[in-house]
Amino acid sequence: MKPRKVAILGVPMDLGQGRRGVDMGPSALRYGRLDQQLEGLGHELLDLGDVDVPTAEELRIEHAKPGGGMGYLEAIRRACEITVDRLLGLGDDVFPVVLGGDHSIAMGSVTGCSRRQRTGLVWIDAHGDFNTPRTSPSGNIHGMPLAALCGLGEPRLVDLAWPGAKVRPEDVVLIGVRDLDGEERRLMREAGVTVYTMTEVDHLGLSEVAARTFRQLEALPRVHLSFDADVLDPEIAPGVGTPVPGGLTFREAHLLMELFADWGRVTSLDLVEVNPILDRANVTANTLVGLTLSLLGKKIY
Repeated sequence: MKPRKVAILGVPMDLGQGRRGVDMGPSALRYGRLDQQLEGLGHELLDLGDVDVPTAEELRIEHAKPGGGMGYLEAIRRACEITVDRLLGLGDDVFPVVLGGDHSIAMGSVTGCSRRQRTGLVWIDAHGDFNTPRTSPSGNIHGMPLAALCGLGEPRLVDLAWPGAKVRPEDVVLIGVRDLDGEERRLMREAGVTVYTMTEVDHLGLSEVAARTFRQLEALPRVHLSFDADVLDPEIAPGVGTPVPGGLTFREAHLLMELFADWGRVTSLDLVEVNPILDRANVTANTLVGLTLSLLGKKIY
């Protein structure tokens, strides 16, 4: 891979879910020497700092639970709009890496990284994040961003930055899914997004899953990867708020990133849902840093 300009933007958001600590994810990923290691691969680094996101304590929303619910919608929407503005200001030659924060930040990162062009979205996650306020059992907004990006759900999220859906469902591929809510599953089927659960990963193998994804998205001008740490097996990524057994192994995850690197069509990346409070010795953040290096050109030989 040729050296490129890589911009890092942190979005320390924990308002979209109920467990505190994920707002420290950007710091944990930076502590893992993400910038220095990318520079070691020859990339030119620009650290844009962090979006200013209020804490639940600062908001003091009456009757709102501590994170997650619709009471925090306006603060989440505002942080995502700032994220969009910061990303739209980057040149087309820049590869943005957005550090979360919970997965609700993707409403801002995907929108901003799309550059208002048709964009393929690869959602690598144990969960579908395809709920709406009507279907969500928990009411947590971090379980809604993919539906909102596809134009479904709360209008204030769907119309973030500009009106309407930001991606087409036929341009969305989910990989590694193993925990879906019943109504969420129905919505996903009706929308027509492509889903590769861990059953398909086990049956087909990641090489075939990746090859099918490449064929589906090949013609699109931009492809965004949104990588949730909980897609990894909790044995190798304990620092997540919603762990689900049976996830991708260390080697499978690196293979997937290496295949995307060889494809060469990815234009932006999210790293989300790292919770240092639940981690041990920063292993989850360090693993995501290593996966980013694999995506951006690190080779074994």
